[in-house]
Amino acid sequence: MKHLATFLSLAAFATTAFAEEKLWIDYAGKEGPGKGKRIVLIAGDEEYRSEEALPMMAQILSEKHGFDCRVVFSIDPATGEIDPKIANNEPGLEALDKADLAITSLRFRAWPEEQMKHFADYIAAGKPVIGLRTSTHSFSGLKGPYEAFNYNKAGGYGKAVLGETWVNHWGSHKKEGTLAVIEPGAESDPLLRGVQNVFGNTDVYEAYPAANSKILLRGKVVKGLTPESEAADYKKKRETDKEEQGVNDSMMAVAWTRVSESAFGKGNKVLCTTMGSSTDLQNEGLRRLIVNAAYSFTGLEVPAKADVALIGTYEPLMYGFNGHKKGVKPSDLAPK
Repeated sequence: MKHLATFLSLAAFATTAFAEEKLWIDYAGKEGPGKGKRIVLIAGDEEYRSEEALPMMAQILSEKHGFDCRVVFSIDPATGEIDPKIANNEPGLEALDKADLAITSLRFRAWPEEQMKHFADYIAAGKPVIGLRTSTHSFSGLKGPYEAFNYNKAGGYGKAVLGETWVNHWGSHKKEGTLAVIEPGAESDPLLRGVQNVFGNTDVYEAYPAANSKILLRGKVVKGLTPESEAADYKKKRETDKEEQGVNDSMMAVAWTRVSESAFGKGNKVLCTTMGSSTDLQNEGLRRLIVNAAYSFTGLEVPAKADVALIGTYEPLMYGFNGHKKGVKPSDLAPK
């Protein structure tokens, strides 16, 4: 109770101290097919620099494709600064009430009920979601009505909605990257239009998407962190059954789509990818996959080759815990 009282006191302070300052970023859509469609991008992980990646994606979606975008962040209520370690404060989620699409990059969040309600209601309404990297284990420590969203290996939000929860690292973390390979038979899927040469310097996750998932990309484990790295060749035991296999035999799924029918919501169109760090999203093909899904999930025709060129300078920090830029407020990142 003492910790709750402290948090509520800080939140009240923040409401007063930052009344004139937005704790999120709004990007008004320019002309484009997405005009009038609303996307909320939710940054909240301590490791993979979603606070850098999602503003970049929002700029592309708004300036090149016309979508109205809001990016929300984990905010320190005492300072108004972006701090991914703050798992229990994500102001601006009320934008989900009128959103057409949510894009999440989350890890072990424990939002208060008044914030979590917006997300839970959004999913309950059967609306679409794109989940990046650690979104398979978005929530932990929730109490009360939203406790079922918490990560666990048997279920939780990740398994029920996105189609998988956190299992394990499959490649070697920070040593082996991911070269994505299009799943045979998925080549003509609209979400893969113009998508090629997908590579990320994050490792492949062990993942077994739910049976009704359509796998789009599998991840070849490579020996280094560049696209030219050779394929890895060693055996590893699966976390699920401890059976041993070659690390690139029956490669792990790294991107899939599905329609979720769960206790959390019915009919949610889903794209989940275990790639998606800020460094991964330097890759044009991965950005295009996300933009394609934004078109498809909001009822628009997917372009033959969506424009995903970077706007301005994008030089993300290397992923890692405690590695975010300190002292940054949402207003520092907002369009000038």
